[in-house]
Amino acid sequence: MARRCDVTGKGVQTGNNVSHAHNKTRRRFLPNVQKMTLFSDTLGKVRLKVSADALRSIEHKGGLDAFLLNTSNLKLAPEALKLKNRIKKAQAKKAA
Repeated sequence: MARRCDVTGKGVQTGNNVSHAHNKTRRRFLPNVQKMTLFSDTLGKVRLKVSADALRSIEHKGGLDAFLLNTSNLKLAPEALKLKNRIKKAQAKKAA
């Protein structure tokens, strides 16, 4: 499983462990990514890999649809952009 959030694109970062003697060894900082089923008002159930940070943002904004529609395309991962377009099309179809 690739450790990348489907909503925000947050992924693995690298850095150093620094000992008391100032020896540096490489390490990885892994994001807290979980496979979750989220509920979309227009699409129903959607299964995504979501970081804990993104999940808090989604809940804060009032749900998956509100989060995606009110977030800039530049801040969304490609999977989230596809989902955003599907939501827009479904809402346009429902309004027509």
